[in-house]
Amino acid sequence: MSPGGDAAAIEAVLREMRQEFLDEAGDAARDLLLRVEQVRHDTGGDLADVVRIARRHALVLRGQGESLGLSPLATLGHRLGDYLSESRSVVPALILDDLEVFLEVIVDLVEGRIPADTEQGPMVRGLPAKRGFAPEDIEVRDIEIMLVMEPGAQTHFVERELQQCGYRTVQIGSTFEALPLIVRTRPDMVIISAVMPGLTGIDLAIGVAAMPETRNVPTALITSLDPDNELLALLPGQVPVIHKGPAFADDLFHALDTLFLI
Repeated sequence: MSPGGDAAAIEAVLREMRQEFLDEAGDAARDLLLRVEQVRHDTGGDLADVVRIARRHALVLRGQGESLGLSPLATLGHRLGDYLSESRSVVPALILDDLEVFLEVIVDLVEGRIPADTEQGPMVRGLPAKRGFAPEDIEVRDIEIMLVMEPGAQTHFVERELQQCGYRTVQIGSTFEALPLIVRTRPDMVIISAVMPGLTGIDLAIGVAAMPETRNVPTALITSLDPDNELLALLPGQVPVIHKGPAFADDLFHALDTLFLI
């Protein structure tokens, strides 16, 4: 077989795999919508089971969507998993309402009502905001802040502070995963932990500030490094530094104010 024939055969296999994945993703989302209705009307099912199945569905979307080049579904999988990661304190009725929105967007994508090349920034802003730390009566602002930080107490603290001020938040635990999501979803601000496995947060901040696709995305660095640490001197001048410790609240306010997000 000629090289051109090989390429055509591979593309045909990929098309088949993508279609199978889309069919399975649609079936799973529709099944979850049915389970949501059953729990809502108390006709069967259990919220904990629905959340567990939805988390598994999110992981599948995130992994297979990325590997098959279906990035909108991968992005949705990440957002759904991130939302559910902090849903324990959310009122069950709100979880069901929010899950319904996520699942309907997934169905619209797999059935073609949302184009495969849709702009992902507006798409994710139409999804429910993460509610884990914010009281129900706080008005959520249309300002999205991406936290590139490993899961843990410090991340929870930062996310709680932002949510209680009405900001939409999304948490990414890997600098390598964060970069394409920054390009696709265009958050209003990215707060990056200086110490991250693999590619450091300082490296990511430098890269975001340098690349044409991302240089206009406001970025801040959060760190426990001493202010005169030589590594911080590598940061571009427009990247504010948020220091952990007593100055955290003031530094966070200053960073948000500097980037016109107050």
